[in-house]
Amino acid sequence: MSAKLKTAVLGATGYSGLELTRILHRHPKLEKPVLLRRNGSNGAGNVSDGNQIDANQADVNLADVFPALSGNGGYPLQKLSWPELQRLGVKLLFLATPHEASRSLVPEAMANGLRVIDLSGAWRLKEARHRAIYNFQDSDAATAAELTDKAVYGLPELHSDCIAGADLVANPGCYATSVILALAPLLQAGVVDREHGIISDSKSGVSGAGKEPTARTHFVSVAENFSAYSVFGHRHVGEIVEQLQLTAQELIFTPHLLPIPRGILSTIYVRLNRAMQAAEVEACLREFYAQKRWVRIFATPKLPQVQFSLHTNYCDLGFCLAEDGRRLVLVSCIDNLLKGAAGQAVQNMNLMYGWTEEEGLL
Repeated sequence: MSAKLKTAVLGATGYSGLELTRILHRHPKLEKPVLLRRNGSNGAGNVSDGNQIDANQADVNLADVFPALSGNGGYPLQKLSWPELQRLGVKLLFLATPHEASRSLVPEAMANGLRVIDLSGAWRLKEARHRAIYNFQDSDAATAAELTDKAVYGLPELHSDCIAGADLVANPGCYATSVILALAPLLQAGVVDREHGIISDSKSGVSGAGKEPTARTHFVSVAENFSAYSVFGHRHVGEIVEQLQLTAQELIFTPHLLPIPRGILSTIYVRLNRAMQAAEVEACLREFYAQKRWVRIFATPKLPQVQFSLHTNYCDLGFCLAEDGRRLVLVSCIDNLLKGAAGQAVQNMNLMYGWTEEEGLL
């Protein structure tokens, strides 16, 4: 039997990091992952990874943050040390850290011989005008530019061949995953009237905002409420237009906050450049994703719902076509913590090491 892969996770105390840790613990081709916490003395900076843990505390367990993990053999968190990771034989590092932290940590990790899957937005964007929304302040601009070019956008349904040989995979954003997967087949087929514009009306559960509470995500603000935010200014817009080769003028993307813990539903409005039959639209989607394990196509008129994809790595796609054959509504649903984050990260790992995409995710 071949040796199992040794992985490490930095940021396990966040929602996506917790889901990732759970998957890695049960993955049949992995050793038990090393769970990391950062301190200010290791060159990684003092930016919090959302763990709400004293950096100087000697013994910390993930069960201290998530008591639901208690009694499962322990999930110790150790301080990040590059020499210690090398001593332990870690080959792959998952970063579930804030964007700014990942931007500084990835060069260090790769300089120490690690492959990296980054769940933040630090390395997703190739174009400087799209990255500007993050206002990154790179200490070594040349290295940052080199890694930006080297990073592979980790959407397996579009880039599986590139992911397989990558040393740095930038895991897609959750909203971006739902929108890109819905539109890619139709845009590739050339049947979308791009001049007419595309509208994506997307809604996410509160966990998509991360673990750190804000006035907007406080229970009192979210419960019995429904709100739009970051209109014409959301960070995932750059991903969507880059991956689909759209211009900013061809897409209107409006995110909304749902009063539910998790899940995304994107309703996407397009006009087709010729009249089509529903069977043609369905065939376009099915042919594009024929060999893609984690995309499910719903036959019209059945539409996906948030509850169908919750706690799975599936992206569920459905549509309705108007009688004129030109007006099309697409519905895309994912679990933002799985296909939109941790599950997709494991799917990427499976490709990087030549395993089947469903390994550890069923």
